Amino acid sequence: MAAPCLPATPRLIARAMLAVTGLLALGGCASFTAMDAQEAFSAPPEAVELTDVPYHPQEALQCGPAALAEMLGWSGHATTPEALKGDLFIPAREGTLQTEILAQARIRNRVAYRIPGTFDALLEELHAGHPVMVFQNLGLAWLPVWHYAVLVGYEPAEEAFILRSGEYERHHSPLDHFRRTWERADQWAVVIIPPDRLPATAEPTRWLRAAHDLETIGRAETAEVAYRTGLERWPGHGGLHVALVNLLHARGDADAAETAARQGLDQAESRRDVLRNNLATLLLERGACEEAERWAREAVADADGPFTENFRRTLESIRERKNAGNGCD
Repeated sequence: MAAPCLPATPRLIARAMLAVTGLLALGGCASFTAMDAQEAFSAPPEAVELTDVPYHPQEALQCGPAALAEMLGWSGHATTPEALKGDLFIPAREGTLQTEILAQARIRNRVAYRIPGTFDALLEELHAGHPVMVFQNLGLAWLPVWHYAVLVGYEPAEEAFILRSGEYERHHSPLDHFRRTWERADQWAVVIIPPDRLPATAEPTRWLRAAHDLETIGRAETAEVAYRTGLERWPGHGGLHVALVNLLHARGDADAAETAARQGLDQAESRRDVLRNNLATLLLERGACEEAERWAREAVADADGPFTENFRRTLESIRERKNAGNGCD
């Protein structure tokens, strides 16, 4: 949705954890019942305002570039709406697509992470020092006026959010008014953050997918940092270990990939079958057939997902190579 802002050989089993995980779009129906802070938040909200978020006055139709420039500037990547305009603005649609906002953040080596569409999540990010880009419909459901803004604070005494929005550096949006405009835009909210810093509301599988999005556009070094950041918080998450092993192997760093696979098997609480298979494959590549066969047998014995046949093929390939005496230590 654009925002016109008026104004066959054995190989590593890749992305196993991504094949079964999807981000669900949040659906919201605007309510006509007024909301106060007691209803909006699970606990009495405390005042917060992030004064270090840059401000860029919005030109006509340019709320997307302005909001992204503010988010990127806060994250340490200084830029301007004018510098982003050519990559974001779609003249035919007089606006900016959400997908392009996220893509341009990734191109600039930032993790674009969609947070839960709740008021508690907004405040949790703000209190962690993270501004939040939000999408609003300032019009009506049947006559939308789409708008991007950057949430930088909340004032309990006024029951109002503080936003970088349009021509206003500190726009106070009353809680209920903000609720209505945000709900009409499906409660879309993202943090744009350096890869070595987790959102306050981060969840491991969502972080994995956000990091993998960086890898798919060729930002492998940034993705690696993001995977390792996730593993510092969630060392038992097998999907993050698998992703890191795959990335290192794809980069041609076999030693680092093997080290990561062994560490994963020491720490992971899931996807251990995939890690065993991938370690077996790495060992086979350097001719350590005996150890490779052992790990491959364990992968087959431990298989409990859709990759059982892949694991069996890996084991068969190892045995064939051993029987042929071809390149085994």
